Amino acid sequence: MPLQTTGGTVIAMHDVTEMRRLETIRKDFVANVSHELRTPVSIIRANAETLLDGALDDPERARSFVEALHRNSERLSRIISDLLDLSRVEAGRYQFEMVNVPLDHAVARAAEAVQPKADSRRVAIELSVPPAHSAWADAKALDQILLNLLDNSIKYTPEGGHVSVRVEERAGLMRVEVQDDGPGIKPEHRVRIFERFYRIDPGRSRDMGGTGLGLAIVKHFVESMGGRVGVEPAFPRGSIFWLTLPVADEDTPETTFEAAAV
Repeated sequence: MPLQTTGGTVIAMHDVTEMRRLETIRKDFVANVSHELRTPVSIIRANAETLLDGALDDPERARSFVEALHRNSERLSRIISDLLDLSRVEAGRYQFEMVNVPLDHAVARAAEAVQPKADSRRVAIELSVPPAHSAWADAKALDQILLNLLDNSIKYTPEGGHVSVRVEERAGLMRVEVQDDGPGIKPEHRVRIFERFYRIDPGRSRDMGGTGLGLAIVKHFVESMGGRVGVEPAFPRGSIFWLTLPVADEDTPETTFEAAAV
């Protein structure tokens, strides 16, 4: 604006880079959610219409349509549950109860939960967790982290392959590694693998029932508990997903807090 006293001009400039970045993230998120929800909703609708059009009278055909309804309703439920968890963490409304968590017990629980899926794919799960190692963490959040990482590794491990879980202490931190002998992840994908809905192979991931949110939830949970998470190549093939959490001891007091908004 011109200055009457000096004849000069004042120019006010605002950096809108961050605003535009957030707007892009919002648009991408809405588009991705819409796309993820559209497929199961369309399948549920199509199968319900087929049943109403006469397939109910054919018990053999009806069963296959009902099974498809059930599969896709479960997929919808998983997407909604993951979205709610992620939104609570990102908004700072997820309450963490930090306690001493024995990692051998936590890893064993997660391995037991995914064992049926591993058995169906003939994938062996190998655990190497010293009994004395404990992390300072929220037990429920850690369970979900381990379940997501194990489920993801089993999903992409070829039949007859192996998934291993290792725990060790490094520089005052507990490091948990989940290694598979799958196809591995290229460097350009590793830097984005923990983004919401990011998929290396969208078609294959959806066929396997993934929501595209599991690794994003892992990242937010780990970082909210004071840790770090990442992925690196395994040799000769495969990937290692790793996370670090603070070491716990018997004298550490229990605490409760809500995740910081991001």
